Amino acid sequence: MLNILLPTDFSDNSWNAIVYALKLYKDEVCTFYLLNSTSLKASTMSSLSNKLLRTMREEAMKELLELKELADVADTNSNHSFEVILSSKHLQSAIKVAVKEKLIDLVIMATKGATGAKELLFGSNTVSAIQSLRHCPMLIVPQNYDYLEPTQLAFATDYKHAYSNKDLVPLKHLADLYNSKIRIVHINVEKELNSVQEYNFTMLKNYLNNHDYSFHWMPDYSKKVIEINDFIEELQINILAMVKYKHSLVENIFKESVVKKIGFNPRIPFLVQGKLTLLFLRS
Repeated sequence: MLNILLPTDFSDNSWNAIVYALKLYKDEVCTFYLLNSTSLKASTMSSLSNKLLRTMREEAMKELLELKELADVADTNSNHSFEVILSSKHLQSAIKVAVKEKLIDLVIMATKGATGAKELLFGSNTVSAIQSLRHCPMLIVPQNYDYLEPTQLAFATDYKHAYSNKDLVPLKHLADLYNSKIRIVHINVEKELNSVQEYNFTMLKNYLNNHDYSFHWMPDYSKKVIEINDFIEELQINILAMVKYKHSLVENIFKESVVKKIGFNPRIPFLVQGKLTLLFLRS
């Protein structure tokens, strides 16, 4: 059984991410946890009385239960069950607590919620969750994205960091579910790989030896985000995956897209795999 966490602010974007999750794991036995944090609403108001806070929590719980009922009706899969979590903690803290207490294998959320600024392609809550979540993979679903079976997966790497086999488990699990091809993409910043990169390149091949994979080398002609988007379009990639670690490509992309607003437009779901992923597919 997989335990999947679905943070929601009851927006159309978050519902779209929930529908994507149900379709993606249609053939798996799953418990889906619908999580809502009342902290965001409370922080926008001042001098809240205990009565008003209680009313807000009651309303949020009512919406969660209605969402659970809607998911039950929309999803007729007998292998799926739904639970609700209402938290007064900040969303990042609420996610962390849920991941630990419910043994969550994967967090699936929208790129941005109802209040996401149009000029930013990732909402602030999504960015904060990615940056703070270290021991659980997260799948980010773009706004208005329609589900497509993920038969083509891309894994972007600079080969500068040694991955363990556990780091690749979420990606390989998806590949196993859909008999997907894994396309490993590297942007040629350097003329040739150094000894460390060569070693990591070899280890990556060993870890993927039971999967259909191929290596692709992109010329360093523009910003990384543009090159990755070109690769996605050319090979009709359905999910883009990266492993997050200090000074990784993920961090660089978020510096470009969020701080400088250059535009990493996640046209497809984006799987961010935190270093030391321990919970996914518990043995």
